[in-house]
Amino acid sequence: MRLQNSVAESAYEREIPRRHPDRPLNIGGAGGIAKALRIKPPDAREWELLGRDLLVGDPLADELVDWMITTGTKQTRPLVDQACAHGIASVPDAPEPLRRFFDAVEADPPWLDRERLRRAPDAFALAGVDGLYIARDVAFLGGYRAAGFNKTLIRTGALEKGSAQRFAETTQWAQRVTRPGGMEKFGDGYRATLEVRIIHSFVRRHLLAQDDWDTGEWGLPINQTDMAATMVGAILTPFIAGLALGLLPSRRELEDVTHVARYTGWLMGVEERWLPTSYRDAVRILTHTLMAILVPDETTRILAQPMGNDPLGWHFRGPFKAVRRRVARSQHLSITSAVLGPRAMASLGLPMTPPWYPLVKAPFNLVAGRVVRIVPPLRRWYVDRSRAKVGDFVELLSGSTESQLGNSAGHIAR
Repeated sequence: MRLQNSVAESAYEREIPRRHPDRPLNIGGAGGIAKALRIKPPDAREWELLGRDLLVGDPLADELVDWMITTGTKQTRPLVDQACAHGIASVPDAPEPLRRFFDAVEADPPWLDRERLRRAPDAFALAGVDGLYIARDVAFLGGYRAAGFNKTLIRTGALEKGSAQRFAETTQWAQRVTRPGGMEKFGDGYRATLEVRIIHSFVRRHLLAQDDWDTGEWGLPINQTDMAATMVGAILTPFIAGLALGLLPSRRELEDVTHVARYTGWLMGVEERWLPTSYRDAVRILTHTLMAILVPDETTRILAQPMGNDPLGWHFRGPFKAVRRRVARSQHLSITSAVLGPRAMASLGLPMTPPWYPLVKAPFNLVAGRVVRIVPPLRRWYVDRSRAKVGDFVELLSGSTESQLGNSAGHIAR
């Protein structure tokens, strides 16, 4: 904790990176639900904090990675893997940097409610594959308008790996986090989140060593402001923008999935001030961070246009593949258009598409969502079916039901 505080204090002694806007940005359709919840734009203190936290990374994990590299990853990686899977107590005579990191992550935060973690997987599954579509078409694709974050993506091979592979990897992580038991200690989601956190530190260290990384312009790679936006956005966008597709969770479901986002962010190294304490607070954090980071530039179109056209290369089985690919492209662009609007589509370099898919699916989802919530046998069938369809979608993207977690940046973490 002392290490984190000292790093944060040093950030406050430095000039705010130039990428931080002078005032909160107009984020268009993305701010609609914030207005409905009467969430105000950040005040002067909050706005400065958003800028200052562009210079704050994850000192606890960075210290662990420094030790791993200094000692040698061949010797240290097995110890890290052992601690992730079975706890620091399973590593005899654990070195101090390793023990410091895992002592911290294995100590439950005082606010953790494991009953909420146990209930949440069904809430995620009830959002169905349409919830995953929103994560892809709104959070992931729309996120390319954050040019400051794009600098990290491009320098870690996002263009070479391709957006379909990167989203498939992200979905694999999300599946582990949101499946039953995933966020129990040493569960699949718990381990996957710590693995991603460590990869982030490798990436941060790698990019800061590059001659062309401009901290004065962009801040630190994978900093607190960017992490807060991506963490809340990745997990909760289906529950924030889902109404466009007729997804209407109960209040308890919203609070349960928010609790998963809070704990996942905590494990990922996001500092407490950016962890949502309620669904409304999650909308506030996402809205405020987007007001600070959604500044598109030439990298926006470089990354967004290939993703917009990704469906033309998806791995459909059976007849009429070419037709199905064109329909899929139109389908997903219609979701992006419906939620983000014409201004965002123009910045992404993608055609504004009539919202035919939301218009078709929203009425069905509204009715189906109410019915399955009041008929327990249907609920269980719907949850199981939704999980299977998410797996089918991952296979459609990558041609495989399994994408190696962290593969897009894995070459940096070796």
